[in-house]
Order: sequence, then C-alpha cells, then structure tokens
Amino acid sequence: MKKLAITTAAALGALAAVCAFGAWVYEGKWGSSGSGNGKFSFPYSVAVGPNGNVYVADRGNHRIQYFTATGSFLGKWGSWGTGNGQFEMPNGVAVTPAGDKVYVADSFNDRIQYFTPTGSYLGKWGSHGSGDGQFYYPEGVGVAPNGNVYVTDLDNYRIQYFTATGSFLGKWGSYWPRGPAFAANGNVYISESKNYRVQYFTSSGSYLGKWGSYGSGNGQFDFPRGVAVASSGNVFVADCYNYRIQYFTSSGSFLGKWGSRGSGEGQFACPADVALGAAAGRVYVVDATNGRVQYFKWVNVAVAPASLGRVKALFR
Repeated sequence: MKKLAITTAAALGALAAVCAFGAWVYEGKWGSSGSGNGKFSFPYSVAVGPNGNVYVADRGNHRIQYFTATGSFLGKWGSWGTGNGQFEMPNGVAVTPAGDKVYVADSFNDRIQYFTPTGSYLGKWGSHGSGDGQFYYPEGVGVAPNGNVYVTDLDNYRIQYFTATGSFLGKWGSYWPRGPAFAANGNVYISESKNYRVQYFTSSGSYLGKWGSYGSGNGQFDFPRGVAVASSGNVFVADCYNYRIQYFTSSGSFLGKWGSRGSGEGQFACPADVALGAAAGRVYVVDATNGRVQYFKWVNVAVAPASLGRVKALFR
C-alpha cells in the first residue's frame, strides 16, 4: 500500500506540471501581384538583415525590394538588363551576418552581384560556363558565418563557394541544388528539388547526411526549394508543391509543419523560400505564385494536466 501511495504521488506530481507545446501561426503579410512599390512578380527569395529589414528578390520585376520587419516599404533597386546593378530574373538574395552587404544571384546573367544594404553597387563576378567561378543559372546565394559566399549553381549541378569579393575557394556536386543555408558551426544545408530531399555538408563540402523522399507525408517533399536554419539548429524547408513549410532537427528528425494550398492567410500557392527573423520566433515565407510575403510567429500552447480522478483510476 505504501508503495502504491508513493507511485501515485509521483504520478500526480509529474502530471500536475503544465506541459508547454507550441505552433507556428500566421502573423501578417504584405504584397500582391504587380510592379509598384511593395508589389511582386513571382518573388523567389527572402533574406533578413541583422537589423530586421527584409530583402526580397522580385524575380519577374528584375529588382530587389526591401522592407521593415512587418512589411513597410523602404526601397528598391534594379531593372532589366546586363549592366552593373541590373538583373535578369534574380532568383536569390542574401545578407551578410554583419549586415554590410547584400548578395544577389542574377540568374539569367550567370553572375553574382553585391551591394550596400540600400542598393549601391559594389561588385560582381561570374560568367556563363562550367569552369571554376562560372555559372549555368546560379539559383541561390548564401553567406556563411565566416563571410564566405556559397552559390547553388543549378544547371551545373554543384555548389561553389567564394571569398566575400568573389575569389574562388572550392566546389562540390549536387543535383539541382537550392538554398543554401548555414548552421552556426558552418555546416551547409541544401535542398535538392528533383531528388526530393535535403542534404547537409561541412563548409568545404564533405557529406554529412540527408533526409526526405517523394511524397506528402511528414518528412517527404514535392519539389523542396528554400531552406533556413534557426539558431537552435532546427531546419525549415519550403515544400513548394505540397504547399507547406516543414521543420526538422539539424539531422532531419521531423518536428512539425504548417500550410495548405490556397490564397488565404497561412496558405500558399508555392512557398519558394523561407527565412528566419532577426529576433527569435518569426519566420518569413515568400509565397511566389500568390505574389506576397507572409510571416509567422511561434505561439506556446498550454496543455492542462489530467484530472485527479483520471490519475487515480490508473492505479485501481
């Protein structure tokens, strides 16, 4: 009897604590289809600076736009062309950890350009080809914690990486790579759209692991695109044709998901990229076909403990 009383008391103590769970919920949005300030034509990439400003690669309008953390328009640069500061279908945008440079994957011009945070031209590198430092449709760009710049060279099936000013450092292969995103230790996460998976590597390209397969179940993908890594190490993936965001541990264990097909709040027509806010607890998603940016916040949900009567019943 004494043993039962102790066991019951322990169970009651454990269940008396309120368990904290949470979910990513819709917080806000901005944008619609068009060419005016704050409007988009197939936006394909989003990046957040350390000051919280949000940069969007406005692909069909051949420009970069930037906004406050909640979507107030701040500025833009770019137009169609091949000159310095011009673009042809820019697909990727990235901000340095220090916030002093913005890199753009100028995809149809097969080059990377970089700018001040307000769009003043600083430099470029790249040309069409398959040699070191050349590109065949550079689709994504990212800046590692050490300042090196990584480029997903889509139709050359590889990732290349460079110094901050474009000196070639190395490369490795990947089939239709998109991303990239970085953990705090420099590990690189890449989504492979046509292999329906995420792979991750050391900063120099040594293979570390992978997860995913084709499908709509948890941990499966249908044309995954953008990737983001939180300070916690959790990995967020824009699962385009499943119309959702999925998130995982750093090694790929499924944690959760949100989104469905549509144009309502929290729905997507194709989530093309995902980025983490400068402050913890906010996620930005470029909803390409709907021509907008949506953002979400983490909300804790308190789960009430079981009743005393139910607990006692377990020991009868």
